[in-house]
Amino acid sequence: MILFIAALLPMCGALVSYLIGRRSKSARDYTAAAFALTEFALMLWLFVRALGGESFTCEIPYLLGRGLLLRLDGFRALYGLIAALMWLMTTLYSRDYLSHYRNRNRYYLFTLLTCGATVGVFLSYDLFTTFLFFEVMSFTSYVMVVHDEKPGAMRAGQTYLAVAILGGMVLLMGLLLLENLCGTLRMDELAAASKGVDRARLYLAGALILFGFAAKAGMYPLHIWLPKAHPVAPAPASALLSGVLTKAGVFGILVLSCELFLHDAPWGRVILAFGTITMFLGAFIALFSIDLKRTLACSSMSQIGFILVGVGMQCLLGEENALAAWGTVLHMMNHSLIKLALFMAAGVVYQNLHKLDLNEIRGFGRGKPLLMFIFGMGYLGIIGMPLFNGYVSKTLLHESIVEYIEHLEHAGHAAGAYQALEWIFLISGGLTAAYMTKLFVCLFLDQPAASAHGQHGNGDGPYMTRQSAFALGVSAAILPVLGLFAHQTMERVAQAAQPFLHAEAPHHAIHYLSLTNLKGGCISLIIGALVYFGFIRTLLMRTEPDGTKRYVNLWPAWLDLENGVYRPLTALVTKAAILVCSALVRVSDLAISGAIALAKAMSTAIVNGTDFMISAVIFLAAAFGRITEKLPEGILALLNATALRRIGRVPPKVRRERRAPTESTHAVTNSLSFGLLLFAVGFLAVMLYLLTNVV
Repeated sequence: MILFIAALLPMCGALVSYLIGRRSKSARDYTAAAFALTEFALMLWLFVRALGGESFTCEIPYLLGRGLLLRLDGFRALYGLIAALMWLMTTLYSRDYLSHYRNRNRYYLFTLLTCGATVGVFLSYDLFTTFLFFEVMSFTSYVMVVHDEKPGAMRAGQTYLAVAILGGMVLLMGLLLLENLCGTLRMDELAAASKGVDRARLYLAGALILFGFAAKAGMYPLHIWLPKAHPVAPAPASALLSGVLTKAGVFGILVLSCELFLHDAPWGRVILAFGTITMFLGAFIALFSIDLKRTLACSSMSQIGFILVGVGMQCLLGEENALAAWGTVLHMMNHSLIKLALFMAAGVVYQNLHKLDLNEIRGFGRGKPLLMFIFGMGYLGIIGMPLFNGYVSKTLLHESIVEYIEHLEHAGHAAGAYQALEWIFLISGGLTAAYMTKLFVCLFLDQPAASAHGQHGNGDGPYMTRQSAFALGVSAAILPVLGLFAHQTMERVAQAAQPFLHAEAPHHAIHYLSLTNLKGGCISLIIGALVYFGFIRTLLMRTEPDGTKRYVNLWPAWLDLENGVYRPLTALVTKAAILVCSALVRVSDLAISGAIALAKAMSTAIVNGTDFMISAVIFLAAAFGRITEKLPEGILALLNATALRRIGRVPPKVRRERRAPTESTHAVTNSLSFGLLLFAVGFLAVMLYLLTNVV
């Protein structure tokens, strides 16, 4: 049950801290931090056990009708630990960052609920359990996005929620179809259960599930929430959205690619294509951004693309996918830790200036060595500088592409497309170096703008408290340690994650600083320098009359995929649906009105016909009576002796007495009750006729 407790503990902490916060804000902060620290200690203990080769499963039957299934192995323990570490550091930083915010009680409640759901996603062992925690995570994290409740935050939250709901519903459809095809959603049974299943239907189920997970991961074209949600969310929340929640989507994609479609080349090509577009497009958009957090958000999109390239290469390389598998896991980990440091550093800037525009925050980091160290470690890591953690994972991903090209050439196949992929990979790395250099130079090397003189800083007090400095400093210090001691740290992590990815260890030791490996990293850095000086400094900066340079955003507004395509398309579909529904309602009204009119006409005809028949009978009887009055008495006596006596001549007194029934018959036939009775009979006949024809 320890795995279930790991997912439940932060949720319990959310409720406890919320109740305490209603009485004491300070006690609430310490309570939330204590629960985050406890969760980190628990996940660290589980990670150490997983590194020792231990693995076990936790099954909770009957819960929610189907039960929950959790598992501990190297990869799951790793990402449970990373999630717990990020929540601990952001919770410590939140006390300082949110000191002037409203609704802090609500923030801590939902951020800890999200923590428990995210850990549950990473520990899940069947896709139904994954789906349950995934949906809880999506809805609780929405509150983190809209915490400010400003118009921009509410609109970004609307986009985030729309993508989450759409992705969740499509994911559920895919899971139902997959269970119908394979009879199970347990991850370790998917490969065996899918054998013999129609591949077209299996790919359809996989595509639906991929849609749901890709929406959270930020894969193109479902990335639209990333550039909108990160700038408006509080900085601690942005770090979690970028570093952990996107990886929950990648986790689902890995399950599909390493279990259901293990070594499936067509599936790998699809993932590789979307990953390449995401990788390049995110980096290209980030070049133009002049908003600090938006640039980091576009960077997250690009780095998710790098990870997806690794996932695609795993499928293509088959059983010899060690480099791709290691690169995928390590770049996931590196990106999470790098964005933890970078977004919290951006939070320090916003906390002091309440601005994010590069022209208004330029020069803020001058004379602040601790902030420069924190941001600099993330900067050097994400651009792939040798001796830093990002260089190791990018080198592995690059070498996996080179390995596949050599494999194709050795087999006599054309490798031109994958050689182009290699260059897109290197160029994307160069663009990353260019836009991150722009941020670093803006914050720490540029002179402050004239309008910003006297605004940088936080009065006479420090720009960062000791608690915040501890959280940011520890987060940043981890990055160079991982890079400098890659064989002792990162390779141990990659080896522990191998069973989850069904990968084997490399056949030989990897020399990260060999000339061959340094070549790829250096090419990206050279491209980055050329783009920075030849494009950013010349085209994306303008000289003001006072001689200072100003950053400009030349990205066309009409190229916004959400505002230019998705929202108009949604409005068009909504209007079309309203028109179709209105037409159906009108047709239904006409059909019902026609049926009622027909029934009314038939009932009227029946009533009139009945009245006519009754009147005719009465008229004939009266006429016969008048005829018999003129007959001789002898003939009348003869007729009365036969059956005709009932309608024959009778004495005048008797005849007058029997006129009363004729008058009462007229009264009955002309009454409202009789008409309604005949209408009911007619309506019943019409309904029976219609039903008979329909059947």
